[in-house]
Amino acid sequence: MAIKIDPAKFPDPAAEMPEPQTGKAVLAGGCFWCTEAVYGRLKGVESVTPGYAGGSAKTADYRTVCTGTTGHAEVIEVRFDPAALSWGQLLKVFFGVAHDPTQLNRQGADVGTQYRSAIFYASEQEKAFAEAYIRQLNSAQVFNEPIVTSLEPLEAFYPAEEYHHNYAERNPNQPYICAVSDPKVKKLKEAFPQLLA
Repeated sequence: MAIKIDPAKFPDPAAEMPEPQTGKAVLAGGCFWCTEAVYGRLKGVESVTPGYAGGSAKTADYRTVCTGTTGHAEVIEVRFDPAALSWGQLLKVFFGVAHDPTQLNRQGADVGTQYRSAIFYASEQEKAFAEAYIRQLNSAQVFNEPIVTSLEPLEAFYPAEEYHHNYAERNPNQPYICAVSDPKVKKLKEAFPQLLA
């Protein structure tokens, strides 16, 4: 990851999102196995569902999305209790440990628009808050490169096939999980222990 600072010193948003805020976020940060593994460990998180957003219902299946031609991104839908976990904390984890927001249409060896960095916003309030935080992180030069995370309106969320759900937890010895997911979870535990369930 192109981060220039100690993740434990990753900045909070300058201001928190004012109420009301929804208890749901749809985030794209590369392979949904890995982002699900990170967010499933946060206090206040009620559920994390892997899925697809950005394309049509007709192409919302793993095999088709993997072609990179559908407009979909692999995403997670995070349902959470806003009294226990704020939007700002969700985004701090997103930018700080869940993925590299400076990689365009890829995460490491996973290449294609389906692996893009994106926040699918459900309201103008969510969009404005994310824009402000991205400006803050870029101004502070937290990363070696500019953030390329796209902000896209959430038209629909399509849950992924059942075998993708809780994939990292159910397949702890799978080589991809060991190489890509586990280091992110370790980084989360080291950087943000106060956010763990």
